[in-house]
Amino acid sequence: MKYLQQFLLILCISFVGEFLKYVLPLPIPASIYGMVILFVGLLTGLIKLEQVKDVGKFLIEIMPVMFIPAGVGLMESWGTLKPFVLPVSVITVITIVTVMAATGICSQWVIRKEKKQEGGAANE
Repeated sequence: MKYLQQFLLILCISFVGEFLKYVLPLPIPASIYGMVILFVGLLTGLIKLEQVKDVGKFLIEIMPVMFIPAGVGLMESWGTLKPFVLPVSVITVITIVTVMAATGICSQWVIRKEKKQEGGAANE
């Protein structure tokens, strides 16, 4: 029953995201609205982590399965995509490298900041 309640909460948040997508004339996907609502709810304490934690872990575990329909869709539209393979591949590689570099730099910055705070607290 706990899993059903957690899943229904996530579905309700997703539904609110779909509603916002319908109401607001912004080019933002409904799933982004839903993730932002969930994030803000968790930050503010309106939604407790325990209310979505178990189902969230389950959804992350089955995430690779969720990419199968997208992969099949790409294979089905290969004829349309074939002329754009080289530009899309170059853009994909550049994007991957950029995201990895930005993530590494941000992670190093956070780690250094935490070490400074720990060092400052130890000296006090």
